Amino acid sequence: MSQKPRPVRELSVRPDQLPLQDLIASNQPAVMRGLASEWPITRAGLESVRAAMDYIKSFYNGRPTNASVGGPEVRGRLFYKEDYSALNFAIERVQLDEILDRISRHLDDQEPPTIYVGSLLVETHLPGFQKANDLGLAALGADAPPAIWIGNRTVASCHYDAPYNIACCVVGRRKFTLFPPDQIFNLYPGPLEPTPGGQAISVVDFAKPDFEKFPRFREALEHAQVVEVQPGDAVFIPSMWWHHVQGQSPFNTLVNYWWGVTPRHIPTPMHALYHALWTIRDRPENEKRAWRNVFDYYVFGDRGAAADHIPAGAQGPLGPVDDDEARRLRAFLINKLNR
Repeated sequence: MSQKPRPVRELSVRPDQLPLQDLIASNQPAVMRGLASEWPITRAGLESVRAAMDYIKSFYNGRPTNASVGGPEVRGRLFYKEDYSALNFAIERVQLDEILDRISRHLDDQEPPTIYVGSLLVETHLPGFQKANDLGLAALGADAPPAIWIGNRTVASCHYDAPYNIACCVVGRRKFTLFPPDQIFNLYPGPLEPTPGGQAISVVDFAKPDFEKFPRFREALEHAQVVEVQPGDAVFIPSMWWHHVQGQSPFNTLVNYWWGVTPRHIPTPMHALYHALWTIRDRPENEKRAWRNVFDYYVFGDRGAAADHIPAGAQGPLGPVDDDEARRLRAFLINKLNR
């Protein structure tokens, strides 16, 4: 990538003074150097890879987990086969200590097999780990159970997540490349299903982008923000920001926190996206323009403008959607879809 991206803004933050609401309000990525530098897992990793692996194993309760495993030819990029009909790696049901041993056997390989355990909930597999290695987001009002990500030089292709995210690099080095949500038009997202990690990913190879095939990617790079992080550094990723994450060390471990700010009774908008693809996308252009106006009025515009002239008792879903209204909407939609 020839363009020189902008650096991610850096914040000086003490672990006991994490400005969670300010981070959310900024809607901008931020790197917080050394935020997790005093965690025991971080200190173990600085001692040696073996010390870090042994520290993780000391909490492991033996529950099996899923690992993404590919051959050396994958080069860490969990992606698709050439025709996009299948993924270029396999999912294996394994023991976590076995995976750590497997990574250990290939630490000195120039082209090791790709080995990756992603989004493993700490509380289900490593009881006790969080007590000593934690940002304390629960005390700040965020329901954000930590997850751990373990692998070798793996690449999480550029994607977005709906929740807010703080990713703490604790072992090894990582490179984050981030894009604002409006760059979806220039990032060439791949299939909605299957996906390597649950969300659509950019199909551009960031290591060697093909600008003839993906010319709009040059525009995306004009808006990119990049940061390289060391053990103990943390990156805040706002909701819906695209991010490409590259593990740069033979062994990498990251602990992240996802959380949302909407009530639990509000489901993921992905359901609406699938429904819109089915019901709106293939209509004539004049109808699609009309439906865009309808959505702008009812969904993306001022809620009061669509509801204030209607008595509160008659507003239905145009008014505030609480848990009871959410249940009614769910029953209504299920009934309509089952006809």
